[in-house]
Amino acid sequence: MNLKSILVSAALSLATTSAVADAPRYIFYFIGDGMGVPHTLAAQTYNRLKGNDTPLLMMQFPAIGNATTYSATRPVTDSAAAGTALATGHKTKNSMIGMDADTVSVTSIAKRLQEKGYGIGITTNVCPDDATPGAFYAHVPNRGMHAQIGKQAAECGYEFMAGSYLRGLKDKDGKDTGILDAFKKNNVDYVKGIDEARASKSKKVFMVFPDSIVSKPAYAIDSVNGGILLPDITQACLDHLMKWSPDKFFMMVEGGDIDHAAHSQDGGTVIKDIISFNEALEIAYKFYLQHPDETLIVVTADHDTGGLSIGNSFLSYDFRPLYIDSQRISKDGFNDLLKAMLRSRRIYRWDDMKELLTEKLGFWTAVPVNEKQTEMLKEKFEQTFEQRSGDEQKTLYNNFSGFTTAVFKVFNDICGIGWTTTGHTGGYTPVYAIGVDCQDFSGIIDNTSIPQRIMDIVEGK
Repeated sequence: MNLKSILVSAALSLATTSAVADAPRYIFYFIGDGMGVPHTLAAQTYNRLKGNDTPLLMMQFPAIGNATTYSATRPVTDSAAAGTALATGHKTKNSMIGMDADTVSVTSIAKRLQEKGYGIGITTNVCPDDATPGAFYAHVPNRGMHAQIGKQAAECGYEFMAGSYLRGLKDKDGKDTGILDAFKKNNVDYVKGIDEARASKSKKVFMVFPDSIVSKPAYAIDSVNGGILLPDITQACLDHLMKWSPDKFFMMVEGGDIDHAAHSQDGGTVIKDIISFNEALEIAYKFYLQHPDETLIVVTADHDTGGLSIGNSFLSYDFRPLYIDSQRISKDGFNDLLKAMLRSRRIYRWDDMKELLTEKLGFWTAVPVNEKQTEMLKEKFEQTFEQRSGDEQKTLYNNFSGFTTAVFKVFNDICGIGWTTTGHTGGYTPVYAIGVDCQDFSGIIDNTSIPQRIMDIVEGK
């Protein structure tokens, strides 16, 4: 057994045997957006087949459960209703943030803990005015009200908030909505990038990504191209809270790009982003090891996206996720690359594309593309690049060319990854917990129970 395994085993033993009477001083709430149970298992299978001798950290936590996710009016939730449930303990209608189904504002655990003297950090690697982070500070009847959500972010008084970029800075006519003025009025330092966040002397910091990378998803698989990843954001938030609220704090960390990749049916990018999410979790876990009697870590997801399956009809009774190590670009990134190629004046031939697919995805070298798949890809290439036709795959965040869709369908098939939808499903989400009273999160529970149980632990109920 290696040193990491020994440390983990000792900590887990402590978590399950120690009786802790006091409320936790430090609470970490990790939400993998779109991360259903099969998504975590796919990442763990990849981890195991890579030869790692210990499971993903969250799968080692002593408390393990599953959560139901239905909204107030539908069996399949959206992120707004699910985020509201996880933040406030209330069911609501799809598209509503921080309000119950009757459009009455409900209070998040972040705000309740702030009132109890906890420092608050709300972070994500997607837009900080998106549904899940927004549910921890905003109250709007529609998640698309970005200007209102941004102003409420400026007014909430939290110590640290972070994400890729704010969408409500301008209205539909291009006019300034006054969000940046609201930050100034509320003494919030609006900064761009990790370095500026760390250099800030303000107690209240709102960090977005630098201008050079805001248009790029922060996918771990694309990190070679630069970008801020979830572990970077998590560490910056923890450092800030330890500086300004060292006695007690609450941190919500959302892995939002898991959802984006699952909507795109990009299995390799999903797995690599869950690995990155796990690396962010390790930062909180190291803190827990220093404060085991004072810390609670809860990990869950808002919903399942894509209906991922381990195994598909192409690769019967098998799963080969290690092929994703040959994937050097996300589906979104590949689609953007194709758009740029189509806009150029250069004439691309099939041999050019074969070379690109070998470079970016390992096709015909590390990844065994058969003759039938090759002919199908060549046909789709000709439709897209020569005939300038072909169907588009429209998802929540992107429209993919027929060729891009075909390429990643082949890649998923060869890996043994299946999908049922480009939207959400009503499947269970995982729940993992360690630390103070972590056993309260075991078993089959509803998503509304998670914030309620956190508050019950804090209040000694």
